[in-house]
Amino acid sequence: MAPPTRFRPRPRGSYGTLRHDQQELPAAGYRKTILLPVNHPSGQAPRPAVRASRMPVDRPVGHLTAPRRNSTLRSSDSLNRNGSGPDHLTFPAFDPGARVPTEQRLVPSEADETPDAAAPGERQKAVRRSGWAALRPLVLRLHFYAGVLVAPFLLVAAVTGLLYAASFQAEKVLYAHELSVPAGGRTLPLSQQVAKARAAHPEGAVAAVRPAPEPGDTTRVLLSGAPGVPEDHQLAVFVDPHTGEVRGALETYGSTGALPLRTWLDSLHRDLHLGENGRLYSELAASWLWVVAGGGLALWIGRRRTQRTVRALALPDRTATGRRRTLSWHGAVGVWAAGGLFFLSATGLTWSGYAGAHIDAFRRSLGQATPSVSTAVTVDAADPGNAGHHAHHGGAGGTAGMPGMPGMDGKRSGASSGSATDVGVDRVLAAARAEGLSSPVEIDLPTAKGTAYVVKQVRRSWPEKQDAVAVDPATGRVTDVSRFADYPVLAKLTRYGIDLHTGTLFGLVNQIALAALALALVFLILWGYRMWWQRRPTHGRTLSFGRPVPRGAWRRVPLPVLLPLVCGVAAVGWAVPLLGVSLVGFLLVDVVLGVLALRRRAAAPAD
Repeated sequence: MAPPTRFRPRPRGSYGTLRHDQQELPAAGYRKTILLPVNHPSGQAPRPAVRASRMPVDRPVGHLTAPRRNSTLRSSDSLNRNGSGPDHLTFPAFDPGARVPTEQRLVPSEADETPDAAAPGERQKAVRRSGWAALRPLVLRLHFYAGVLVAPFLLVAAVTGLLYAASFQAEKVLYAHELSVPAGGRTLPLSQQVAKARAAHPEGAVAAVRPAPEPGDTTRVLLSGAPGVPEDHQLAVFVDPHTGEVRGALETYGSTGALPLRTWLDSLHRDLHLGENGRLYSELAASWLWVVAGGGLALWIGRRRTQRTVRALALPDRTATGRRRTLSWHGAVGVWAAGGLFFLSATGLTWSGYAGAHIDAFRRSLGQATPSVSTAVTVDAADPGNAGHHAHHGGAGGTAGMPGMPGMDGKRSGASSGSATDVGVDRVLAAARAEGLSSPVEIDLPTAKGTAYVVKQVRRSWPEKQDAVAVDPATGRVTDVSRFADYPVLAKLTRYGIDLHTGTLFGLVNQIALAALALALVFLILWGYRMWWQRRPTHGRTLSFGRPVPRGAWRRVPLPVLLPLVCGVAAVGWAVPLLGVSLVGFLLVDVVLGVLALRRRAAAPAD
């Protein structure tokens, strides 16, 4: 006679084991069907009926009662707390020829643990009752695969983003000598400061000048084409605005004036120092971040909605243990971080390669592109001196140091006509100040024949200062003005979004918030992998991982929901190309794995 199966009831939600003929099986939080053994491990034909006896109960345990005779034992039925009830339970007989697994099927109480074990008819009823019931398995499978396969890219982006957020404050300490000077009463003319910089660093050509924005700051003279400096970078020469002392020279990049440390970390975060091809990693991470965050948020809310409390949704369950504890922290932290992750994904895509191009085209089609000042200078035929200036200006070679401009090399030189001059950076700055452009500003030199100086505000912190003017180099008159207040709505939102993403809009508070978001994303990814590990089979295998959600979830989605869903996914895949391409790749891999699994199952009887 086969030994009876013995089990010890445990409180719902606790973690323990069920003993099945000396085999330990997990018994944590199960409330649905628990089928007791139907095939004996010895391989012998099972008996027509299986008898189960309960073990003595040495402490109060609830929520398990003796079921009716010839009925399936369910953990939602409970034994009396005093241990009363029948000593033996008789379960229905089954067909010895039926193919039934030898192990017990343990179905968790929460639907997120494994797929629903209800009968097919019950599942169909659930689908009819709720659209979310149909979509949930599909979202769960997508969240699982995206989390497993895309999470490495997200982890790299989060770690490098965390380092970048800390680089602003590190930069102030590391480059304090170049960035700051003792405040003085007298400030040298800007043209003299430029001359001092050119005397110390004659290499390259002056491309722009950033006057000292505050007392105690240095002036930056930006040189392009300096030896050893990449084409898209510049060499910044730091000059004391009070004494003309050159404090040093450092490579700089971007509109925020990032110095070497932040420039290196920025490139690491953006493209892993791999150039344009490396940018694919960051765009892939930004493309999937909102999908993973949105799917996880929907799953967590759907899981907690029955409790109807904010605490259950937003705070982890500290009484849980094991995988449920990990899931509780993963879900609660994800709720707090979801909004920030959506924001980072959206703003990251705005200046990505492929998705960014689609976003720019969409903004232009709506008339929401970012405006800029016109640098074209009209030659007045009635002013031959002005015309002569432009002839000279073209012969001067544009950005090749602008040798004919006062303040660029400290001396004047005329063109072949003998009458052309340049008003210089001092008058250009004065004209911009008259238009209301306060510090900080950057003065960009003319780049070609018939172009003007451009003076633009470069304040990326709140309140933003983004006004710009074009100044005629011959007369010092303002030829065009662009006001940030006149920007289209989407252009303003894009500017705010980028500056918030890079940590400049609200200064230190912004950088702390970005660091917290990056840390949250790191922990969410690690918790996700830990849950995958905790779901692994622990018997009969030395190394394995948690099983994925079963295939075929899309078949449970009603056709009126499935068709719009497919169309929506196709549209999003076109707008965000790396998301669409990688999703198609996931589907192809999944189909191949499904075909292989079917072949293995078909070959099993022959073996």
